[in-house]
Amino acid sequence: MKLFSFPVFAVEKAVAKRLLTLEAPYKDWFAQRWAQKPYRKAFVENKAMPLVTLLAKGKTWDDETFNSEMAAWDALFYPAEIEVLRPMIEGDGLLQLMQKNVPPERVQALLNKMETQRQA
Repeated sequence: MKLFSFPVFAVEKAVAKRLLTLEAPYKDWFAQRWAQKPYRKAFVENKAMPLVTLLAKGKTWDDETFNSEMAAWDALFYPAEIEVLRPMIEGDGLLQLMQKNVPPERVQALLNKMETQRQA
């Protein structure tokens, strides 16, 4: 997937802000991992940035392009990660302008993707 040139620090800031409002046990699980640099880097590169790209470019892509990029995004999500990323899709926080004008069926497709690619 060609990543959108969105600043990584903004995504990290949005994730850190979301961490403050997470409910237990998600908060404990995610905070422990987020504090580890390798996990943080992998989470941002493999889960958060592709999500941002799908949100930002998904507004203008045709259905074929959007569907092929969704299929190429093969990340598996832990429940706590879903709780962190869901507000980015639903229009909360720093990335609100990006979600504007994203077709509702694409928002639902992103949410479904995370739910179906769960890890136990």
